Amino acid sequence: MNNTQVKPTTAIFVDVQNIYYTVRQQFNCHFNYRAFWNRLNQEGEITHAYAYAIDRGDAKQQQFQHILRNIGFDVKLKPYIQRKDGSAKGDWDVGITIDLLQTAPLVDKVVLASGDGDFDVLLSTVIQQYGIQAEVYSASQLTAASLIAVASQYFPIDKSLLL
Repeated sequence: MNNTQVKPTTAIFVDVQNIYYTVRQQFNCHFNYRAFWNRLNQEGEITHAYAYAIDRGDAKQQQFQHILRNIGFDVKLKPYIQRKDGSAKGDWDVGITIDLLQTAPLVDKVVLASGDGDFDVLLSTVIQQYGIQAEVYSASQLTAASLIAVASQYFPIDKSLLL
């Protein structure tokens, strides 16, 4: 008799800018991507993992992106855009949405690391359409209540996921 259990498949989607700024604001430190990966890897087989970031072209940021790749993330970059009025643009919401919708039918669970309430409809849709789990990890004080409400499970970032 074979007692091996098949691990559920997992896809990870990290809104790097959101996690960076919310963790820094709430905890005054950095998110531990390796601890995050290790936790999720214990729960299931990570088959897809994306980290969405803004490319400013500086050496420190490129080193961070290299670390993410070494952990196992596919790092997707968008150029940093400085507007004439001084404001900046660098939003991955549409890219995350498209990738998550395309990946959801292929896995048992999606994990979104973001507190952005714009993703509540997305998670609700994949839960209803594909019958999968949709988990959220974020800085609790800076997370939209609507995102927490719709998630299959919500995990506030705690000291075990901080550097």
